[in-house]
Amino acid sequence: MTVPIRAAAGPLFTAGTALVGGRRVVLARLADPYHGDDGEEPALTTVDGATLAAAIRMAGEKRLPFVGILATTGVPYDEGIGGSDAWARAARELARASGVIPTFLVACGPVVSGPALLLGLADVTVFTEEAYAYVNGPKSVEAYTGVPITGPELGGASAHTRSTGLAALVAADVDDALDAVGDVLAFLPDHVDELPPNQPTDDPTDRPTPEAGDVLPENATGSYDVRRIIRSLCDDGELLELRAGWAPNLVTGLASIGGRPIGVVANQTQALAGSLDIPASQKGGRFVAFCDAFGLPLLTMVDTSGFLPGKDLEWRGMIRHGAQMAFAYARATVPRIGLILRKSYGGAYIVMDSRNMGNDLMLAWPSAEVAVMGAKGAVEILHRSETPERRLELEEAYEAQYLTPYPAAERLSITAVVEPADTRAELAAGLAMLATKRERLRRRSHDNGPL
Repeated sequence: MTVPIRAAAGPLFTAGTALVGGRRVVLARLADPYHGDDGEEPALTTVDGATLAAAIRMAGEKRLPFVGILATTGVPYDEGIGGSDAWARAARELARASGVIPTFLVACGPVVSGPALLLGLADVTVFTEEAYAYVNGPKSVEAYTGVPITGPELGGASAHTRSTGLAALVAADVDDALDAVGDVLAFLPDHVDELPPNQPTDDPTDRPTPEAGDVLPENATGSYDVRRIIRSLCDDGELLELRAGWAPNLVTGLASIGGRPIGVVANQTQALAGSLDIPASQKGGRFVAFCDAFGLPLLTMVDTSGFLPGKDLEWRGMIRHGAQMAFAYARATVPRIGLILRKSYGGAYIVMDSRNMGNDLMLAWPSAEVAVMGAKGAVEILHRSETPERRLELEEAYEAQYLTPYPAAERLSITAVVEPADTRAELAAGLAMLATKRERLRRRSHDNGPL
């Protein structure tokens, strides 16, 4: 039940304080989540926009997380430009709240036209299964492209899960969506000046984890599910994965070790062999910035051969988007621990939180390969005139000399080489050591990161 903070703009708009997942939040609801009596969602009127903006502003002033439930057909045509002003006020308040309080939006029906952009401003957006969102609707798309398409096809929950990454989580209905918001909130502070709350657990930090190493296949090019390694190392085997359907070559999620909440970023070799492409770079950069904003230490698990090659990727801006991930790590001030599982090559080695990017503690398993590139590629460049038999010998020599973690450890690019069975204990010790880390960026109006 909500405690009102402002008179409702209309019969289908409420805003007030409420409990979500046992946490006090400011909750705004535009449209009955069950679509009212007439089965239609209202437009976002000027008064609605002012009330929504007031709710977000109240959350910032009271230092409470903001949760909004939206279902709107856009802005009313009979209000003229005032209708656009409705969501502009809310957009401004969401931007001001960014990095100060956690912000959540739940799409529970159509969220279309200009107000759909509000979904992209929230820290975490949850879609119900029946929700859909787009800026230009099916009729406009068909008129412009000649291709007929339905609203759910254009911007349904599945599209925003797989193709756009807008939906961090998908729920059956509004009640389940609020439960999902509560699950995420459990890892976050109420505001930027608080520390993330410790998680209750009886899982000992010195628990041996030999099963983590058993996940790696014997074949050095074989794939595996990195989630199995993450769950083996984290408390009670629990991982709350965000944006699981988008850019599946990178796993991002929330977990804890020794009760300390952390954000996890991990290459997933089951998709694109764990290579980084444009969506993965965007996904990783956004998640790192989110964790850094709210004091969540970062655990980065590395197994990648580099950036995915391709003419189309380069033309679409691989450099610019790859820089998003590098920028997010470079400016992050939270405790940062890395763990190299297997391959760590080239530019991807740098952007996956290498030591020179400001990483605090870089661990590696004995299976780690830290190099500019793999043996085959290096030999083809350096010894292209040799016979195939000689190149094979040179590849084996290259692997023995360079594709181990020890040369990198000698150059201090790796802090320590640890056994898989000891990894959980090492991570817990590292997090405890870094708990008092305090780092501040130089004062400035704002940074100017790559888009």
